[in-house]
Parts: sequence; C-alpha cells; structure tokens
Amino acid sequence: MPRTFLPYAVDDISALAKSLREQLAARTEPPGHVEMLNILARAAGHRNFQQFRAQAAGGPDATAVPAADPGPAPDLVLVERTARHFDAEGRLATWPAKTSLQTLALWGLWAQVEPGRSFSEVGFNQRLNALSLIGDPALLRRSMFTLGLVSRTEDCRDYRRIERPPPPDALALIRKLERR
Repeated sequence: MPRTFLPYAVDDISALAKSLREQLAARTEPPGHVEMLNILARAAGHRNFQQFRAQAAGGPDATAVPAADPGPAPDLVLVERTARHFDAEGRLATWPAKTSLQTLALWGLWAQVEPGRSFSEVGFNQRLNALSLIGDPALLRRSMFTLGLVSRTEDCRDYRRIERPPPPDALALIRKLERR
C-alpha cells in the first residue's frame, strides 16, 4: 500500500514546541506511533491526526479547531526605540530615560541571563557588566529584581533568573536582539 505524504506546517514554532513539551511531560512513558501522530496534530492546532489527515486531503474543514488567539501585537515603535539603546553585540549601551523603555531593556538583558543558573552577587554583577556598557550593575540588578525578572535570597548571595513568558513587546525586542 503506497504511503500518503501529508504536508505539516505551523505558523508559530514556539507555540508548537511549548505544546509538544506540555503533552510529552504529561506522559509517564514514550508515546506509540499513533499517539505521537495525535500529539503532533494537536500541537499544530488540530483535534487529532484523523482530523489533520482529512483536512490535508482536502476534506471538509468544518471540524478544524480554531487557531489560538495570538494575543496583543507588540508596539513596534516602542521596541525600535528600546533597541536603539543596544549595540551591535546586543549589549545595553545606554540607560533609557523613559520607564517604559527601561522595563523593555531589562527584558532584553533577562533573555541573555542563563536560565537555571545560580549567581553570587559578584557573579551577577560580572554578568550584567558583560551584557551592558552603562557601568552600573547595581542599578540593573535591583531593577531586574523589582520587576520580578530575577530572584534573590534575603542575604543577596544567590541570584537566579525567574522563568516567565515575556510580554509581546519584550518578545519582539528579544528576537530583534538575537538577529544582531
């Protein structure tokens, strides 16, 4: 019996990866072949593999699962204004005067801090100095803590990046800085 090739494409690879991670993390053992097909189909926004196959074959699209709401669009003007404060290597070259730009710039630094890594105060200062040219790691460290981007122990000996999804503006800035 000849194999039918079905094209598989998604609009947002990040959403695909998140969906796959969540579905696979909920399992206690690896999925079988058909289960894996269903996981992939659901991650792409379909009800199951059977519905995906019917749609790919040109069948009725009435059973399609509506696409998830992408949420608010980023403010590209704000992103561009903030990006001007970073140099070609993605380092913060100047501290923005406006609070909205400062907040967004801190997200840009947050993305460059290694997740899951523990830093001493001195080590975190060194990391921030490597990520910025403004020469004030204490300002950056305290601002990141106040924003909830990093956690620290009461004695300030241990700093860690807090894992949370960036808002749309921050995500757009992070992507822009990664392309530099």
